[in-house]
Amino acid sequence: MDVSFLGGPHAQRGVGVVAPFDFALDRELWRWTPDDVSLHLTRTPYVPVEVSLGLARLVSEHETLTDAVRTLIAVAPEVVAYACASGSFVAGITGEQRMCEAMARAGVVPSLTTSGALLEALAELGASRVALVTPYTESVTRALELYMAQAGVTVTGCAFMGLTRHIWKVPYRDVADMARRATGVGAPDALFISCTNLPTYDVIPQLEAELRIPVLSANQVTMWAALRRLGTRAVGPYQALLDASARVWPPAVPEVPDGEQQEGWT
Repeated sequence: MDVSFLGGPHAQRGVGVVAPFDFALDRELWRWTPDDVSLHLTRTPYVPVEVSLGLARLVSEHETLTDAVRTLIAVAPEVVAYACASGSFVAGITGEQRMCEAMARAGVVPSLTTSGALLEALAELGASRVALVTPYTESVTRALELYMAQAGVTVTGCAFMGLTRHIWKVPYRDVADMARRATGVGAPDALFISCTNLPTYDVIPQLEAELRIPVLSANQVTMWAALRRLGTRAVGPYQALLDASARVWPPAVPEVPDGEQQEGWT
């Protein structure tokens, strides 16, 4: 009798994830994760501060990051990702690079952040003109725009929600509405939806089909970059960043004036 199934589960590769204390979308990260990879999540300590520039600085302090990474060492991840957009762009390009260096020293493994992964993804797509959607206040959104400018990326349009809490409760329809506003000017090459606490998995292919440009999100680029370090691919059907065949959209159907019928249509 074949009892090989009693040998135990298949070997898993590990991705360590450091998230802010209020991160609520663990399940969304798992949706991008292939079956042979496990996520090992830890969180920064709680602080009684709403989403703001102040909070972004608190959850990205080097001591906080290194303590979080050390909690993951026992399970031996092959890469560590800091899953927070604002915490990784608040100190600019140099600040993001120093965060990666601090995490790598603490865990002795390759380390990355959401904002660094964003720039990597834009380079992959050849996109230099980007529209932004954020759930943040204006001041946090402006910090993201500055980070993009430092990286040589042109922000063509921007829409923000002004939220300071409960970002994970934002419905897809609100995300889509903001995306349409942000991309309505400036002819962007891509759209970036910021904040790892903002749900985006299912809305990405829908927006790409409508807007006809790649749509990136904070959680998507984080998982794409982390899994790329392992030599494997994130799971995301019909998402242009993850599937090169999804980067070619069929020709747009021209609008037909009222009372007229386009040749070949019935």
